[in-house]
Amino acid sequence: MIHFKTLRWQNFLSTGNQFTEIRLDKSKSTLIVGENGAGKSTILDALSFALYGKPFRNINKPQLVNSITNKNCLVECEFSIGSKQYLIRRGQKPDVFEIFVNGTLINQNSNVREYQEVLEKTILKMNQKSFGQIVVLGSANFIPFMQLPAHIRREVIEDLLDIQIFSIMNTLLKEKVSENKNDILNSDHQINLLENKIEMAEKNISVLKTNNDELIKGKQDLIDATAIKVNEANKTITDVTTQINDLKATIADQEKVESKSKKILDLESKLEARIKSLKKEIAFFEENDNCPTCKQGIEHDFKHEKVESRTTQLSEVDEGLKKLEEEYNALQLRIAEIAQVNTQITTHNATITDNNNKISSWNETIRSLNEEIENIRNNTKAIDDNETEIEEFKKDLRTEITNKQQLLGHKQILDVSSVLLKDSGIKTKIIRQYIPIINKLVNKYLAAMDFFVQFELDDKFKEKIKSRFRDEFSYDSFSEGEKMRIDLSLLFTWRSIAKLRNSASTNLLIMDEVFDSSLDATGTDEFLKILESLTTDTNVFIISHKGDQLYDKFHSVIRFEKHSNFSRIAA
Repeated sequence: MIHFKTLRWQNFLSTGNQFTEIRLDKSKSTLIVGENGAGKSTILDALSFALYGKPFRNINKPQLVNSITNKNCLVECEFSIGSKQYLIRRGQKPDVFEIFVNGTLINQNSNVREYQEVLEKTILKMNQKSFGQIVVLGSANFIPFMQLPAHIRREVIEDLLDIQIFSIMNTLLKEKVSENKNDILNSDHQINLLENKIEMAEKNISVLKTNNDELIKGKQDLIDATAIKVNEANKTITDVTTQINDLKATIADQEKVESKSKKILDLESKLEARIKSLKKEIAFFEENDNCPTCKQGIEHDFKHEKVESRTTQLSEVDEGLKKLEEEYNALQLRIAEIAQVNTQITTHNATITDNNNKISSWNETIRSLNEEIENIRNNTKAIDDNETEIEEFKKDLRTEITNKQQLLGHKQILDVSSVLLKDSGIKTKIIRQYIPIINKLVNKYLAAMDFFVQFELDDKFKEKIKSRFRDEFSYDSFSEGEKMRIDLSLLFTWRSIAKLRNSASTNLLIMDEVFDSSLDATGTDEFLKILESLTTDTNVFIISHKGDQLYDKFHSVIRFEKHSNFSRIAA
């Protein structure tokens, strides 16, 4: 379990040269309040930056350095895992990235990415996606689990269940499979070569018993015929190489097409998010005559102007999305064409390999024949020598056949392992064992918040939600308040599973403006009851604008304020 203790930062966002420090394990529940822009949510970006080198919100890294001091931006995070005490120091201007274990600096790799992998994979054992599902629930830059693509949902669950090792094993297995395949090919080549040598030696003995001149002539004819084969094979290799180069020229745009396809997918995702945001804004102005925050009335002309503006933007974004989809479909056709060309190239490469093996074997035959001709001319014991050579070849052949049988046996083991380590193999089996537990926990938390539906995830992480009247819904069918209840239930579930697995388990839970948008008074009270049950081993931080309504419900309160253009904790 990761036990977070202290987080401190200076010259970070709106914070000045003096360290702002928060004890993360001081109170069971802490309320963070302050005016807009006072720096309440800085704790999210500071913690994310310390652990992953990136802020939690959509902020460019250069903007993290305070624009007034413009230097010495530094964040430090202290936590423990078991008996080990960790300190992470990360900053900009100058760049700093240090990991201390029990006061000793871990050797830094020259590659920052590798050093970050040490932190994520061997220490935290939790990537930023899982961090955003288990430790933090925020209104900014937070994507609920149910809005993640299926493959990202799977990554989060695999990280949570600590079964990423099977993906690593699968990568290593692919290397073993490739080595085994090459070893079998080499063994086949050796067997063919030895069989050819035996055959040639046996023929040589037979021929040696005839007239030496006829024997030499026959061998020379065989050399000439083999040389013709070598020339033909070389010509085939040249022709096929030309074809390969021509094919490669036709797919020179492969990297560009694939990159563009990926960018379009990213842009489509952003446009879909924009569409959702615009629809939400339109619905707000259509459904509300008064501001839900300040309770003041919203003028009709202002509402009409906002709805008309957002509707125009929505139409433009929809049109842009359609064009992107058309362009993406065209790219997919091109990618399919490129795949077909690559298949042809692979076939041609196999032809070249086959011809090279033949040439190698034929050249070896030519060399052997020339040696045999020389032996006929100079050695009267050639027949005895050939018989001895045949016995050696047969011995080597038996050894090589045994080696190939072992390689084929190993191949069967690798094939079985490959089936087990695929996504549809052992990982899915483990996930299926936890799906009933996950569903049970989600429904438990939903019921605790007076949201009585039957929520189920399948092993592909698709949801099925039934009301008490057995009507089926999807996540998108519910209101924002109901979605928030589902999101909170999933968050509590992931933390329970993490504690059960002791994989990404942590004492820290931070929620940003959870009470300020989608939870009504009843949902807030029920949610606080759940928080109270969690605080036996959890330190909860709630960032909220509803400070005056919530003071008496928390063990401690931290108020942020702006002083001389810098954020600080109010005394």
